[in-house]
Amino acid sequence: MDEQKIKNKKLIKKRFCSKGHLFIISAPSGAGKTTLCKALLDRFKNMVYSVSHTTRKPRGREQNGVDYYFISQEDFEKGIRSCKWAEWAEVHGNFYGTSAKFINNCLTCGNDVLLDIDVQGTIRILKQYPDSITVFIMPPSLDTLRARLKSRGTDNRDVIAKRLANARKEIAKKDIYRHVVVNDRLSEAITELVSIIEKYHKNAHLQHL
Repeated sequence: MDEQKIKNKKLIKKRFCSKGHLFIISAPSGAGKTTLCKALLDRFKNMVYSVSHTTRKPRGREQNGVDYYFISQEDFEKGIRSCKWAEWAEVHGNFYGTSAKFINNCLTCGNDVLLDIDVQGTIRILKQYPDSITVFIMPPSLDTLRARLKSRGTDNRDVIAKRLANARKEIAKKDIYRHVVVNDRLSEAITELVSIIEKYHKNAHLQHL
């Protein structure tokens, strides 16, 4: 076996053994997080989306295993006792949680994992996964955010006011994130996010050379 073949074999072994990255995306409601996450999943084929578990009922066209895993409260509470959740929270009487097993299996296999969670969930995840790469998506301004929420036509005035109040609280904690991306123009925000992820891929590759 010549020298080049030996080198290629070593590179393949290192690539196989390397762990994936855990990327966390958070944003106020209406900041465009869902669209940005979809763009990343389309761009990076080695990235998998972590589907949360919830005890609430499906809404509209939501599909089990796609939008959420819909489970009973009894099963969710069993998961709490058995430490199944990497993070979990109770919101308006319903439970939401992220599977630790799913994250660990994906990372071990070398896949990147994309988590779409709120600020409180991020704080909890970082306790178990301190090397997570965290990104906060900022709206250009609260006025712009208000306009986006109104244009969706899905929320009444009171709900929009509540979402804006929550947005202020979340934005106040943006400094716990490694990166902050302002989603003013969608194409530019996507380019910036892609650049961030590629930087970590490049660094990981260099570490294995």
